[in-house]
Amino acid sequence: MTRHLIFDLDGTLVDSCAICVDILNEMLRSRGVDHAIDPRFARSYMSQGGQMMVAALLGPACGDPAEDLADFRNRYARMKTPATALFPLVADSLRKLQGMGFILSICSNKPQNLCEQVLRDTGIDDLFAIVVGGRPDLQPKPATDLLEYAMKRLGAAPGECMYVGDSELDYQVAAMLRVPFKFLTYGYAADGWRPADSDCFDCFGALCDGIAVAGRRGIGYGMVARTGGHHEAYQPGHHAGIIRNKVY
Repeated sequence: MTRHLIFDLDGTLVDSCAICVDILNEMLRSRGVDHAIDPRFARSYMSQGGQMMVAALLGPACGDPAEDLADFRNRYARMKTPATALFPLVADSLRKLQGMGFILSICSNKPQNLCEQVLRDTGIDDLFAIVVGGRPDLQPKPATDLLEYAMKRLGAAPGECMYVGDSELDYQVAAMLRVPFKFLTYGYAADGWRPADSDCFDCFGALCDGIAVAGRRGIGYGMVARTGGHHEAYQPGHHAGIIRNKVY
C-alpha cells in the first residue's frame, strides 16, 4: 500500500514560469538587450531547468552557461515566490492528504536552498517530511539519484511510494525505479504528451480525490477509479473554469 507521496515541485505544485521569466528578462536588461521573453514560449523550457533552460531563453545574450546559471540562481534566491504561484487547490489538497495519514515529500531538480525557500514562501513547508532538491553529489533527473536518495531517507520501498510529476523526466525516473507514477497535465511537459501507463489528472484536486476514493475502498492507489466531482482547471494566465475530473 502507498504510504509515501513524493512530489516534484516546479510544474507540479508551483508554477514558477513567471518568476523564471522575470529573472531572465532582468538579466537581459542588465546586458542592454531590450527583447523580452514571452512566458508562453518559455513554458516548454521549464522542465529542462538548469543551464539548458537559461541558455535557451537568453539566446544570443547567453555568455558562459555555467556563470549565467549561477547568476540566475543568485537572483532567484533574492526573489519571494507568492502563495498565488501555487497551482489551484494544491495547499488545501496537500493538507487533506496529510490528514489522511500519507507522508508527503519533495523530490526536485531545483537546488536544495531554492526548494526550501519556495516552500517557505508559499506557506506549505510544514507539510513535508523531507525535501530533496538538487545537490552537487547527486545527478539530476532523469538520473535516478534524487528519487533513490529520497526513498533511502524515508526508509521506503518503491511499492510504498508514489511519485507525482508533470514532465517526461519525472515519468522516466519513476519508471526506472518501478515507483508508481501519477501525471499532472497542466505542467511543463511537451504539448500533448501523456504517459501511456499512468493515471493523468487535469488538476491537483482531482488527484487528491482519486487518492481519497482508493483509501475509502481499501485498495492500492494503482487501482484508483474515476472520480465524479468538478474542479477549477489550471490554464496559464487563468484561474477559473470548470473541467471534468480526467483520469486517462
